[in-house]
Amino acid sequence: MDASLLFAKAREYLPAGEVAVLERAYDFAAEAHQGQTRMSGEPFIEHPLQVACILADLQLDGDTLVAALLHDVPEDCDVSPEDIEAKFGPVVARLVAGVTKVGRITGGEGKKLPRSSLEAENLRKMLVAVAEDIRVVFIKIADRLHNMRTLEALPAHRRHALADETLSVYAPLAHRLGMWRVKWQLEDLSLRHLQPRWYRQISRLLEGERDQREKFIGQAVRMVGAETAKADLAAEVFGRPKHIYSIYQKIHKYSDAGRNFSDIHDLFALRVLVDTVPDCYKALGVIHNTWRPIPEEFDDYIANPKDNGYRALHTTVMFAGVTPLEIQIRTHEMDYLAKYGVAAHWRYKEGEKAQPGADFPWLHQIQEWREMEGKEFMESVKADILANQVFVYTPQGDIKSLPRGATPLDFAFRIHTELGYRCIGSKVNGRLVPLNYALNNGDVVGILAAKADKGPSLDWLNPELGYVRTTSARGRIRQWFKKQERSQNIETGRENLSKELKRLNLALPTGEQVTRLFHYRSSDEFFAAIGSGNISPSQVAAKLSAGPEIPEVAHISVPSRRVTPSSVKVLGTGDLLTHLADCCHPLPGDEIIGYITQGRGVTVHRKDCVNIVNEVERERLVEVTWGKVDQVYPVTIQVDAWDRVGLLRDISAIIAAEEVNVSESGTAHTGDGMTTLHFTLEVGSSDQLSRVIARVDSLWDVIHVIRRK
Repeated sequence: MDASLLFAKAREYLPAGEVAVLERAYDFAAEAHQGQTRMSGEPFIEHPLQVACILADLQLDGDTLVAALLHDVPEDCDVSPEDIEAKFGPVVARLVAGVTKVGRITGGEGKKLPRSSLEAENLRKMLVAVAEDIRVVFIKIADRLHNMRTLEALPAHRRHALADETLSVYAPLAHRLGMWRVKWQLEDLSLRHLQPRWYRQISRLLEGERDQREKFIGQAVRMVGAETAKADLAAEVFGRPKHIYSIYQKIHKYSDAGRNFSDIHDLFALRVLVDTVPDCYKALGVIHNTWRPIPEEFDDYIANPKDNGYRALHTTVMFAGVTPLEIQIRTHEMDYLAKYGVAAHWRYKEGEKAQPGADFPWLHQIQEWREMEGKEFMESVKADILANQVFVYTPQGDIKSLPRGATPLDFAFRIHTELGYRCIGSKVNGRLVPLNYALNNGDVVGILAAKADKGPSLDWLNPELGYVRTTSARGRIRQWFKKQERSQNIETGRENLSKELKRLNLALPTGEQVTRLFHYRSSDEFFAAIGSGNISPSQVAAKLSAGPEIPEVAHISVPSRRVTPSSVKVLGTGDLLTHLADCCHPLPGDEIIGYITQGRGVTVHRKDCVNIVNEVERERLVEVTWGKVDQVYPVTIQVDAWDRVGLLRDISAIIAAEEVNVSESGTAHTGDGMTTLHFTLEVGSSDQLSRVIARVDSLWDVIHVIRRK
């Protein structure tokens, strides 16, 4: 590509002085990249030049175009940020630093992070920079667009990974910034590499029916133009083809409804451009008076703009009585903003910095997430920023946008943190709904609040219950629990953990376990963390019950409670006859101790066995450890549940799936609709037993599962 094309585009809107700086930046970049080539074989300077041209099409300011030309210079040419700042100023240097390549991020000590972590960390750095200077993301998106145009030079696995990231992160981000022309190119290019068969098939279908569709759209343009002219309305009418990814989504939507590609008539849409907002509604009236509108296909984005600032009227009418036709109506200014997004109304003028993204509150939300780890940040952005949005109203008529799937609790926290803390119920469209109700577009949401500061429930943090979907609401709930009285958190944590461990017949962790396994300095800090929701009782139970992995063994048809010398080692002595205690039935992974008996060698108990705790003759206790485990061990569990058909079958299926043998089983009915089942299982470790108990406990109608002996 000839650099003169970039300079010509820049001269259309930039002062001569800024174009001169741009030319100097190109010369500097071309010299720095001299001799470097891309994997495709083309000179490396072609990439930053193409990125700058994409941004020039968006009419970005001179500093942004200069930064685009230089964005790979520090990484690939050993040019320091100080050199860039000295030659082109601090603004350009800051922008270049904001688009530093992923390869610069490492795991410390020279280690490369896994690719997923690299991408998450890079996105975190990029979006935090966005909140400070939105031009960083313009450069990143343009950089990704050109890379997507030249993916063929990469191996298949890299093409797929980049296309997947582009479709899940960069295209939605371009949408949120209103960069429509860039968004659809990113989506189409991603589909080309992720679903090449679909991409080729849709391209062929569009090409095969082009004449028929163009004839149809030409007729529609003429008729709409004639009707607006009759109403003395100055309007520009033209057809707009839908891009391939949009058609791909529509095909799958139609397929789910049992319809074929031939049923899709709105592969083209009409766009009507007028001078003023009143003219938009006047044009809408003309169109609806001429053709029958489809009521559920009307959207007024002028009165209720999208989160990315997009404004227009969307309607679908039955053209000629049989064919659905989508029509978009907007002013010339709205059309310009729709094409260029945030870039269209953001400029640097007379050296004064405008406030980027003032109309985009989601940019400021990023500031709240600065301290998050990369993966957590990625999840937050995808959930709260890049997700599809729903638009709901306060009872006073104010509109609020939330991620699709958001609940009244998310809405309450979006209004005010204290309102979320005091929330006790909600009304949607005047009707009481549960707090985990999924909000829909157009809902009017009212929050019922307690007069006093009631405080949130720990259940709100349970993802299975679906009370909150936004990261911001979840963070504020956690923050509330952290601020509560320490003694209350300690008491709550101890109580919740005790309930969980009692179900598994495990003892509360000792102070040494708290330090060694969970890295807390004291038991009080440990229980306070559970009470505040930072760690869950199930996580603690999993660590306490997890024993060392043992080798797989052949199936033992007859269970044995005798342990060979290779299974248990008595410290400080030679081989002694050992037995598993009948009172507590220890398993590999349990903490154990030996008790010297008269004539029977050493009996092995769990350390928390009641007989060991109450033993008076402490001198008869000896230290023992698990050696090589080469047996399975019998353990009895009790299942209390509501009786139903298929209960025993479902439990047996879970046990079989864990490859555990059942040596005995029994059932006792209580007469009140409940039943108690006992199973004697042959398990290899406490870790295996814990998995079985957890899976059985998750079954429908199971009340609880406990280890009996």
